[in-house]
Amino acid sequence: MEEVGVLIVGAGPAGLATAACLTQFSIPDVIVERESCSASLWRNRAYDRLKLHLAKEFCELPHMSYPADAPTYIPKSLFVKYLDDYIERFNIQPKYLTSVESSAYDNDKKCWSIVAHDMVGCTTINFIAKFLVVASGENSAENIPVIPGLHSFPGEAIHSSRYKSGKSFSGKSVLVIGSGNSGMEIAYNLATHGANTSIVIRSPIHVMTKALIRLGMTLAHRVPLNLVDNLLVAAANFVFGDLSRHGITMPKVGPMILKSKTGRSDVIDVGTVGLIKQGIIQVRGSISKIMGNIVKFQCGEEISFDAIVFATGYKSTANMWLENGESMLNDNGLPTKEYPNHWKGENKLYCAGLARRGLASIAVDAKNIASDIKSVIASISG
Repeated sequence: MEEVGVLIVGAGPAGLATAACLTQFSIPDVIVERESCSASLWRNRAYDRLKLHLAKEFCELPHMSYPADAPTYIPKSLFVKYLDDYIERFNIQPKYLTSVESSAYDNDKKCWSIVAHDMVGCTTINFIAKFLVVASGENSAENIPVIPGLHSFPGEAIHSSRYKSGKSFSGKSVLVIGSGNSGMEIAYNLATHGANTSIVIRSPIHVMTKALIRLGMTLAHRVPLNLVDNLLVAAANFVFGDLSRHGITMPKVGPMILKSKTGRSDVIDVGTVGLIKQGIIQVRGSISKIMGNIVKFQCGEEISFDAIVFATGYKSTANMWLENGESMLNDNGLPTKEYPNHWKGENKLYCAGLARRGLASIAVDAKNIASDIKSVIASISG
């Protein structure tokens, strides 16, 4: 049995930020991570050309800026180094290869009882914690949709977490399913490496440039969101023109309000739209079923593909191990309360990085959680 004040589950950016903020208040914590390293999504499951989609000023963790000479949009390798420096600076020491199997609140003892598996020693660790922070991320497990006949597809079918580069797909017909930032960037990468590329775009999306998003996020602190949205939509229409004739429609709600209400991000164009306009990348609609290497779309069209990349996102796995978390998380393992009041549940339960608002939200979550824990400890001591 190991008694701890604060147990943080997950050593991604959210867990590291929370640990750093607790350190600022001299509050000890234990952070457990099921993988063999911190931020495994960034290190092991991100494609080679990935850069942070937002400007660096919106992507800093608390209490540590990027180096002065860092580029505006941070590449994956530099972000990983930033995280390593962050860990060193705040002396964060995660217990790696430690997987939480269950956690439940003990009403009699007024604490959390957590059972974890030490994968190195093949032993069970029992933690007793006064405070529990869920920082295992909204990207814990791959999300692959159920498509009739997918099992019959003979070619390579991978999730975007296993995609690294389009080099190995040169000359092949590849279907990308998913039109978020990852899907659109992977489609671009495939096409520029000589793959015959199609992308499924089912839902309306806002397509923006990095500069427009940076402008919008800067203005959002000073100007009503509806006015910011009006500006961004008008500017996007000027830059890209009418994309509906190319199979891309725009949501009725503006990009900033849509993000604030639903967490849905805009698509930041990296050149994909230009290739779609040129006919180099083909836009497809919803899939009806898969028959061997033939994909049948709901419009009736049938096309043969050599490979499929699922850029269909991830899902939270917190509900697989967290009991008594109904006050904070829904059935999908995401917050029940709307941002910015999502981070706190009952019985000293918290979550960081589950608001679907990126690194900027993670920094706010971590500061709020550390401040609240400090206040609770002070009230008990007083």
